[in-house]
Amino acid sequence: MTVGILVVSHSAAIATGTVELARQMAADVPMVAAGGTDDGGIGTSFEAIADGIQELAPADAVVVLCDLGSAYLTTDTALDFLDEADRDRVHVSQAPLVEGTVAAAVAAQTGGDVDAVLAAASSAARSADDDESASDPTGDRPGGTAPVDDADPTDGAVTETVELVNESGLHARPAAEFVKTAAKHESRVRVNGVDAKSLLAIMALALPQGASVTIEAVGPDAQEAVDTLVALVRSGFGE
Repeated sequence: MTVGILVVSHSAAIATGTVELARQMAADVPMVAAGGTDDGGIGTSFEAIADGIQELAPADAVVVLCDLGSAYLTTDTALDFLDEADRDRVHVSQAPLVEGTVAAAVAAQTGGDVDAVLAAASSAARSADDDESASDPTGDRPGGTAPVDDADPTDGAVTETVELVNESGLHARPAAEFVKTAAKHESRVRVNGVDAKSLLAIMALALPQGASVTIEAVGPDAQEAVDTLVALVRSGFGE
C-alpha cells in the first residue's frame, strides 16, 4: 500500500518546510504542501487542499495533517466535495504538524499501511513528559538504558551494546535510518529500552556522540536484526 501525505498549514513556508524536512527521512513517500492562501497570505486555501488531494490520487490512501483549527475546517470542506470512494481514501490526523508528519512519513517509507501511518503520527501527540518517561524511566538522560518490562518475553533475546560514533549523535536523519532498518525485521527490537521502530521514541533519547547504544531483539530474526543495526551504528550512519 502506498500512503501519501498532505500537509496543510496557514503558512506556505511552514507547509513547504515540513515536507522538505520529512523528505530527508522518507524520500520515496509522496507528499504535498498546501500552505497559505491563494494570494500568498497567511491562511488556508480550499483550492490548494483540493489540488493536493488530487495530486496524491495515485496513492492508495492519503493522510492529512493540519496546523490549526481552521485548517481542519477548510480540509473538511474540501473533503465534502469528493465522491464517496475518494473521500474514503483520505484520513485526517489530529497529530502535531511537524512531528506527526515526520513520524507518518517514516512509517509510510517503511511500507506501513494507512493504519500504521496514522498510529505513527498519533504517537507524536504524547507530551514531552510521556516521551521522556517512555524513553528513560530512570531519569538518567542522555544514554540511560531503560529496563525491559518484566511482562515482556525476553527468553532468547539477543543483545549487544555499541558506541555512537557520528558527531551529531542520534538526531533525526540517523534515527530515521535506524527505524527503517529495524522495521525490515520481524523481531521485536528495542534500543536503550524503547521501541526501535518508533522514530519519536528514539529521537526522545537524545543520544549524543559517545553514548552507549544497547540493541536488544527477540524473535525469529533477532540475531540478524541486532547485527544489522550494530553495523549501522558503527558506520556512523554514513555521516
